Amino acid sequence: MTPQITLVLGGASSGKSARAEALVRHLGRPRIYLATSQAFDAEMEAKIAAHRADRGTGWDTREAPHDLVGALGDIPAGHAVLLDCITMWLSNRLLADADPEAEFPALLAALESCACPVVAVSNEVGQGLVPETALGRRFRDLQGRLNRQIAQRADRVVAVMAGLPLALKGSLPEDVEW
Repeated sequence: MTPQITLVLGGASSGKSARAEALVRHLGRPRIYLATSQAFDAEMEAKIAAHRADRGTGWDTREAPHDLVGALGDIPAGHAVLLDCITMWLSNRLLADADPEAEFPALLAALESCACPVVAVSNEVGQGLVPETALGRRFRDLQGRLNRQIAQRADRVVAVMAGLPLALKGSLPEDVEW
């Protein structure tokens, strides 16, 4: 059975996006990439371009830096979704002076009711240093709470460390080309 929600967690540059892409390709369905990043500077532009190049062709990329609920609701049945990433969405909402925690229930409902499987990427931010600023600490706490809530609802949770996937919940497909 295909998991409805797969959460792929890891630190920065851990390989989580590549592993999530492999899981989506493995489903053998038309692929939709929900991109949450916004390019505010040349460094981020380059990072987005590199991600796009690494992904290769065959992806219908849709920008959703703020409205993930609407974007997930617009996905047609029969597809597979890579949502990359929850962390950038949360950052975008915080920087827009929104109350992202109030948006969590709608986001969780959208993930659960999406017309096709969703592989969501998120950063594990709770294993590092305590952030210096109040905004940094708020972000870390919100990200931890959101990750826990998604993981609770997910059929599969994968941690990626040093590029290696580890199933925390559910199992890894044996025939995926990692």
